[in-house]
Amino acid sequence: MKQPNIVLIMTDQLRADCLGYAGHPDVKTPYLDTLASKGVVFDRAYSACPSCIAARAALHTGREQSRHGRVGYEDGLPWNYHHTMAEELSAAGYYTQCVGKMHVHPLRNYLGFHNVDLHDGYLHCARYGSVPYSESQFVADDYFYWLKEELGVSTDVTETGLDCNSYLARPWTREERYHPTNWVTDRSLDFLRRRDPRKPFFLMASYLRPHPPFDAPQHYFDLYSAKDLRPPFVGTWETEEYLKRDGRIFDSKTGPIDPELARQAQIGYYACITHLDHQIGRLIMALIEQEIYDDTVILFTADHGEELCDHHMFRKSRPYEGSCHIPLIISAGRNVLPGLSSGSVCHSVAELRDIMPTLLDMAGAPVPDTVDGTSLLPLVEAPGQQLRSWLHGEHSYGEFSNHWIVTETDKYIWHSQDGREQYFNLSEDPHELQDLIHDQNAQQRIEELRQLLIQSLDGRPEGFTDGRKLIAGRPYPPSLPSAILP
Repeated sequence: MKQPNIVLIMTDQLRADCLGYAGHPDVKTPYLDTLASKGVVFDRAYSACPSCIAARAALHTGREQSRHGRVGYEDGLPWNYHHTMAEELSAAGYYTQCVGKMHVHPLRNYLGFHNVDLHDGYLHCARYGSVPYSESQFVADDYFYWLKEELGVSTDVTETGLDCNSYLARPWTREERYHPTNWVTDRSLDFLRRRDPRKPFFLMASYLRPHPPFDAPQHYFDLYSAKDLRPPFVGTWETEEYLKRDGRIFDSKTGPIDPELARQAQIGYYACITHLDHQIGRLIMALIEQEIYDDTVILFTADHGEELCDHHMFRKSRPYEGSCHIPLIISAGRNVLPGLSSGSVCHSVAELRDIMPTLLDMAGAPVPDTVDGTSLLPLVEAPGQQLRSWLHGEHSYGEFSNHWIVTETDKYIWHSQDGREQYFNLSEDPHELQDLIHDQNAQQRIEELRQLLIQSLDGRPEGFTDGRKLIAGRPYPPSLPSAILP
């Protein structure tokens, strides 16, 4: 079979439920709904280490977190991985291009792509005065370099007054075409214009939004500002201790204590999502008009979610659904994946590590033995199958460090600093409102999942288990020695 073109649409900080096809009562995403209607939706897809760098390590290497070595967030660590997704597709005859976010080190590390039009977003760590000139975001990031060429040397996205991890929101201050979401689409369309038509291509369109800053153009704010939005979910198990302590801090892990600021964060987040959706629509229409849509596979996903004030939490890295549950769609033109079960939903647990072997499988390329993930291609044709029965997730996060086991129906959480446990029946309680850890009827199931976590952590260098029980309070750095490869 002819190798299909592959478009991987990657978003940043998009939770699985904030999409029209997922049944959200407020968010409108007509183009992504179209991909879902024509493809297969994996509604139990997760990010096993839900923050930007660790999630992307899983995506690009196909490895699980203890083998790619990033179990939390740490900047400045070299990416020296062998057998990356782009490297293997390039070797299989694809022309490979990434536009947008990579979030690797060094910034211009191409990870096997033939070319990268880079925009990593507003990152404090890439702007410090101590950063070498060649690593400075103002020089090495193509979008920021272009923006200054277009609008002047002092131009910056910080003119809005918004931080890159803040719940604050306000509309974009300049003409829409200068927005980074538009820029990723513009550069992707330019790649399609100048590609070699004799070769299959792999295009990764890697968008920054809806990761903060929440700064979509005014039109998109207007879609939501007058709506009666569904309030955040707050479990009966949650405490207001941290919210009262940190809820006045602009980039707190709790979100704002002021309910009006929480509502503004929702408006800004939803505005960014619909703006993103419309720009993805431009990309889809270009594939149609260039008459290559029918020869193209489109895979849509995100690196992790956003708590968005659920359970008095904000940002990511937590074990809860808003943080770790991600969207995943595989859609294809009529000339590729003829067995695709269009409009289906697959309930099998999937993870970012599965994307690399899936794309290699579609390309007819061998999957390296370094890959831990499994191809989703059989499930595209038979969505009723099960890929795995459970998944281990984790994140080094200071006092909030966590490990978890998730299945199609439930989740067990172990907080590794203080040993606290939680259990949720996701089938009956998808928003994790009721913690059943002390429910007598659930104790046998909790013990089964606890044993799976002990199995997953056995032999890890942190010493989380002796093979029989979990051991709390162990040092838990964000990177393992395996993250630094020769």
